[in-house]
Amino acid sequence: MSEDRRTPEGVDPTKPNSARIYDYMLGGKDNYEVDRKVAQRMLEVAPDTRPLAWFSRQFLLRATQIAAEAGVRQFLDLGSGIPTEPTVHEVAQKIEPTARVVAVDYDPVVFAHANALLAGAPGITPILADARDPEHIIEQVRSEGLIDFDEPVGVLMVGVLHFIMDAEGPADIVARYRDALAPGSYFGFTHGGDESNRDFIERSSRDTAGSPSQVVYRSRAQVAAMFDGFEILEPGVVPLQEWLGGDLPSTELVLLGGVCRKP
Repeated sequence: MSEDRRTPEGVDPTKPNSARIYDYMLGGKDNYEVDRKVAQRMLEVAPDTRPLAWFSRQFLLRATQIAAEAGVRQFLDLGSGIPTEPTVHEVAQKIEPTARVVAVDYDPVVFAHANALLAGAPGITPILADARDPEHIIEQVRSEGLIDFDEPVGVLMVGVLHFIMDAEGPADIVARYRDALAPGSYFGFTHGGDESNRDFIERSSRDTAGSPSQVVYRSRAQVAAMFDGFEILEPGVVPLQEWLGGDLPSTELVLLGGVCRKP
């Protein structure tokens, strides 16, 4: 992909990376000093960002479960990140042992980790590709027999959409995936909400400007509009805590989540 799309090329330890920042928030070791510095600056404003990373992970697994329980047997995990247990394929295969997952990430470091950590695991295929290029991904997984688009697919786009700039057409990208999907397919997503703490928005935007981790915070209405043509399940496009249930605390960074179905 071209440089203007902010795609990582190899390992650049001088620029923050969203997957490595997320890894650090989850307590992982696959991150660099620049990632830890950005994460620490976020935590200074919003210390609850660390538990929010776990909420995000739990939402990913919940969306997988919803789709698998509805009969979906194949998943396209866009922006899959560094593998963390339990993984998407483990959750899906607990419900249906034949379920398969294609884990897509555009970061070669993430891809290398996925290949190393998931080697030999049945039903999981990591590929190196950019979620912002649906034509390429759809053609690749179709031609390699990894996804059958004549059958329902569970698409997961967790921790990705807010890294897609307005000029890159996030709604058009979602629509291209939607159009390729069979009826009965599911789409789970998260997005940074503009309801977040203003200091957090300003600091994170400043710290990540021009990097692959640059963020756009959008409203609930803006996010919901990206999923025109889908049926958005209850409770709708809301903070992740409402999807997970229980007495979870609100957080300074508001991560919106939703699960929708193609009728």
